[in-house]
Amino acid sequence: MKLILAVLVLVLVVVTQAQWRHYPGQAIGGAKDMLRSYQDMRKANWKNSDKYFHARGNYDAARRGPGGRWAAKVISDGREAIQGLSRRGNSDAAADQAANRWGRNGGDPNRYRPKGLPKKY
Repeated sequence: MKLILAVLVLVLVVVTQAQWRHYPGQAIGGAKDMLRSYQDMRKANWKNSDKYFHARGNYDAARRGPGGRWAAKVISDGREAIQGLSRRGNSDAAADQAANRWGRNGGDPNRYRPKGLPKKY
């Protein structure tokens, strides 16, 4: 009986502290952030802006919480893996992944912002 009570209390503490119920919403919001960043990159069509948009999408997604951070990692890693199949050389992939990690870890995306990129981005 004591074991059951101890397990029940432990489960209640974990459930209330983990806030797992927010994770799916964070992940969906993070995926939307990544999509918005990709669409902005395509719309801007600005030379040398790729790394900025990688960092910005990951940054925005990660700010939503653990679910957003997870979505950013899955999307970024998946995108790079797919592009790696058709890309020549991996130097650009390594730089993209560095920008992804920078944004996901809370780094300012403006580190990668190219000169002259319109303010709306």
